[in-house]
Formats: sequence, structure tokens, C-alpha cells
Amino acid sequence: MSDNFKIEPLGEHHDRAAFYCGRDPLDQYLRNQAGQAVAKNLAAVFILTPDGKMIAGYYTLSSYTVKLDEIPEGIAKKLTRMHEVRATLLGRLARSIEFRGQGIGGVLLADALKKALQNSAHLASWAVVVDAKDEEAAGFYSQYGFIPLPSKPNRLFLPMTSIRKMFPQEAEDASATSSSEQA
Repeated sequence: MSDNFKIEPLGEHHDRAAFYCGRDPLDQYLRNQAGQAVAKNLAAVFILTPDGKMIAGYYTLSSYTVKLDEIPEGIAKKLTRMHEVRATLLGRLARSIEFRGQGIGGVLLADALKKALQNSAHLASWAVVVDAKDEEAAGFYSQYGFIPLPSKPNRLFLPMTSIRKMFPQEAEDASATSSSEQA
């Protein structure tokens, strides 16, 4: 992947109509719903682009609530006595078929996890949760340490403690930012 790629928030200048990942719900979301989701503050949509116009891939982040009875019992017991915890939802992640085999999915996932980690310093988030569209997608997330929720096998989560270990510099930066804002 070229150094020219950058990740930025979805904008009017991005060519959503030309994006094709081969999965109709993901293509249709980007073309028809992503702009509205951003305008209504329902999701933050981030684009990976090589030139500021073409979309090589995208992902969405939003807040989410996980009920403790959905989490593996051993983990849930250690969290809280409340009935639910806050999380970050990685709602959609897709890369253009044109960029298949270039590691775009991993790049998008890493950026999403870093953003979730940074945001957790300002707004509590216990984990990143994903709804894998199928077994292939579940396998993709599993290779990065995501754990299936027992009640919904295609819904997986990665605790923020694990994400901190994956990105120690971002965790340190987020902690420093949070501390300086409290002073």
C-alpha cells in the first residue's frame, strides 16, 4: 500500500458511487446512508483514500451498549454490578474490490481501534464490538483477537485493555491528553 493513502472523515468530495466491495449491503450503505448517518450523528464514517476522491475502503464507529448477560460470564462478573456497559461499535468495515490483497482491511481495522482507544480517554468504552456479516468476516476479526459473544456468535468484541496493549503509544497519548484536560 502506498504512503499516499490517508484516512479522513467522509466528505462530499469522496466518490461514493464508484465504491464496490462485492457485498451489496456495504456498498449500498456507503452510497445511500452514510452521509445521512453522519449528518444525524448516528455514525462517524472514515474513508481510506489514495487521492482524496477515490474510496479504497471505509469503516464506521458509533457508541453502543452491551448487556452483561451477553458477555462471557467470567468477564461480566469482573466488570460491574450494572446491567450493561458502554462500548464502541465498529458497525461496518469494507474495502474496495479494486484494492483486494493489499492489507486494506487490516489498515482500516487498526485505525478504527486506535480511534476507539483515543476516544475512550474522553468517553468511557469498555470494548469495540463488531457484527460480522458472515463466517469469513468473523474469521477476519478473530485473527485480531476479537472474542465471540456466546449469545450471538457473529457479534464479537475486543476489550479496550487488549487494544491498549496493541497500541501502547496511542494509549499513553490518550492518557496524557485526558490528564492534561483534567488539570
